[in-house]
Order: sequence, then structure tokens, then C-alpha cells
Amino acid sequence: MPMQDVRPASANAVSTNNRPLIIKIGKRLRGTMNRISMAQSKIATEPVLHANAFQWTSHLADNWQTIAQEAAAILRHRDAVPPLKEISPDHARIAGDGNWRSFFLFGYGYEVAENCARAPVTADLVRRIPDLNSAFFSILEPGARIPRHRGVTRGLVTGHLGLIIPDRREKCVMQVEDTDLFWEAGKWLVFDDSYYHEVHNDTDQRRVILLVQLKRPMRWLGRIANDLALWGIRRSPFVQDARRNLGMWEEAYRTAEQNESA
Repeated sequence: MPMQDVRPASANAVSTNNRPLIIKIGKRLRGTMNRISMAQSKIATEPVLHANAFQWTSHLADNWQTIAQEAAAILRHRDAVPPLKEISPDHARIAGDGNWRSFFLFGYGYEVAENCARAPVTADLVRRIPDLNSAFFSILEPGARIPRHRGVTRGLVTGHLGLIIPDRREKCVMQVEDTDLFWEAGKWLVFDDSYYHEVHNDTDQRRVILLVQLKRPMRWLGRIANDLALWGIRRSPFVQDARRNLGMWEEAYRTAEQNESA
């Protein structure tokens, strides 16, 4: 069967009609929550952070080649790895061209068991990250552009571990506020995605990273407020619709594996 035939027919069937009220409430609360996160943070609150401020980064970096091998194996069925816009309807604006694909291991605390089994070393390593929220292989195709946007909360910190990087890495750039960042194989970029950022892959090669998000280290008041906010996000349509869509793409990936072994 051709690879394109394994795509789930109803992967983007979930409506976003129930979003306006949720988005309105979230926008009203975001400023307050971000101020709490900044006041209570145990780490720097600048847009770009030092990777060595997080002890767990070194162990994953030491194993980056094995992680990259697992990512490359998953990409054998690249067309069965979902575009982010078809997992999360809320990301349609920034992932509209379909050239940003995501292979989830963990998403907002939920483990994707079959995917973890397909990348067992990576899954075991990210499970050890304190206060892990999400972890996935982020795949940016040649020519892909992710427009300027920002994440939902300053209560999370984002890390990118470079795995498969274009030869002309200066042409594959992430701008966080006014700082240009470039991925390097085996190296971490750590930043706060609640600041505005955008990504351009102006090369003819694919870029693959391991993207992880974890709770910002905070004092007790900030931690309580952050846990409550993430509890709400985890149970919202923003996450629950994505979980349902992931289930449909699981079947697509399973089909691709069966076709390969047939």
C-alpha cells in the first residue's frame, strides 16, 4: 500500500467551535499566571536559558546519538507521523503548511505507550526528567516556516536537543524575541516559549530535534498556582482533542509498520 494511504481519514475531524470561551478565559488569566511564575521562579526568567542550569540535560546529551538513531528509525514511516496541525487543531495557524510533524512520547503528562515502545531508550531517558510535561520528536521539513507565536504559560520551560541538523545550520534558525538560535547535533537549546519566537528552515534538508517541556522550578506558591493551571489545561479540549487525534494516527503508524513487514 502506498504510504499516503495510511493517513487517517478523520484525523482533523475534531471541531474547534467550542474554543472561543476557553481561549478568552485563558488570555485573561495568562498575564496574571505569567507574573506569578516570574515572581516565584527559582531560575532565570530571560527568554533564553543556560542548559547547564538543568542537571538532566547532560545525561540526554551524552546519549544523543542513540536518540537520533531511534528518531531516524521512526522516520522510515515519515508519512505516518502526523503534522502537528492534525494532532492539535489549536496549532493550525502556526503549522498550516503541514511541514511540521510531531512524534509524541508524552503529552501534558499522558504517555503514548506504543510510541514509547518504538523509541525505548529515548522514552526511558525522558522519564527521568523532573516534572516532565511533554516530550516528542519535532520534525521540520525543508523550507518549513513556523510564524511568530508564543506558548500558553511561563510555567513551562522548553528544551531542544539537536538530532538531525541541516548541513547549513545557519539557514535553519529559531528566533526567540530578538535572539537567533541555531541547533547543533548533541547540543541543547533551552528557552521560555511564552516569549515570542519563530522558526525558519531555509535549507533543503530535514531538521529533527527532541523537544521536551517541563515545569518551571518555582517556590511553593508558584508551584501550586502552576499545578492548578496545568491541571486545567490537561483536561481542556486543547489537550483532550489532541489525544483523540493521536489515537487515530497511532492506527496509521501501525498500518505502515505492517505494510513494511508484509
